[in-house]
Amino acid sequence: MLELNNTFLLVIDIQGNLFLSMDNRQNLLQNLTRMIRVAALLHIPVLVTEQMPEKLGSTIPEIAGLFESFDPVAKSSFSCCRNKEFMKRLGSMKRKQVLITGIESHVCVYQTAMDLLRLEYEVQVVEDGISSRTPENRRIGIEKLIGAGALRTSVEMALFEIMGAAEGERFRQMIRIVK
Repeated sequence: MLELNNTFLLVIDIQGNLFLSMDNRQNLLQNLTRMIRVAALLHIPVLVTEQMPEKLGSTIPEIAGLFESFDPVAKSSFSCCRNKEFMKRLGSMKRKQVLITGIESHVCVYQTAMDLLRLEYEVQVVEDGISSRTPENRRIGIEKLIGAGALRTSVEMALFEIMGAAEGERFRQMIRIVK
């Protein structure tokens, strides 16, 4: 089970032209927006990465604009874990459960999740928060991760799991965001 004080959200490479080529991108954007807004509500740390932003563009404004202070990790490696700045930020959080979202399922999401599994993180693949250019590549990336030990989840499942109970003002606020 996800624990509020042990979970962080990872948002991988939701950038410019790359995002525009994603399958089902409007649904992806809607789900990522929900995840990020609830993470802010619950004070869950969020790490955002950008793959070669000088070539692929910055994080799309719809995502970057959800943060009070936006400071993504720029990288050239497909796995976020092969970036020194990412690993520094990851270590400083002292959290071992990761909700992984982003693009593309079969490249950066896959390689990052595999490295996180090797580092003994509990990786939860937020299936409705991940995409690729083709449905086949999305499916294959997710299947390989599940086969390697990652857990399957969805935006709503993860958020309700973290909340634990239908009580309090934060729960009422979360419901307004999710519905």
